[in-house]
Amino acid sequence: MKLFNNIKADLATYNGSWSSQGFWVMLVYRFGRWRYTIKNGMLRKPFSLIYKLLYKLIQIITGIELPCEVPIGANFRIDHFGDIIISGYASFGDNCVLRNGVTVGLKNIEEKAAPRIGNNVNIGAGAKILGNITIGNNVDIGANAVVISAVPDNALAVGVPARIIRKKEN
Repeated sequence: MKLFNNIKADLATYNGSWSSQGFWVMLVYRFGRWRYTIKNGMLRKPFSLIYKLLYKLIQIITGIELPCEVPIGANFRIDHFGDIIISGYASFGDNCVLRNGVTVGLKNIEEKAAPRIGNNVNIGAGAKILGNITIGNNVDIGANAVVISAVPDNALAVGVPARIIRKKEN
């Protein structure tokens, strides 16, 4: 079953640590995604209620908001708990790492579009990534950076507002 395969992969991402709060968030996220596979609306309703209760509980316990509507790639990792807000309009590629204090969301309430994050993106503590922008592959976003414009592949984004620095090729 895909749900259990995803949970097994998530546990491996967290090095087998059941006590990691990021893993708890992923459990609830996976349950929320799984409930959409129940085609019968009447059967799905109780699972949706359970999801909403678990979502709120995990939000209170961990300080992490990851709606199940957010598409995420393989090896998604929340390294530190607390004060992490992810808009339901965002998306993440493979091998993304988030740290505490990160916000990935809307730039303004009128525009219902959030960042699209590529593969191999490392997001530092306190970073804010906002608006209808694309973050490329192999990108590092520095701690406390405020990113409001697109970041190309193989770059660093640092500062407020973030300035883009190309990574040197080896």
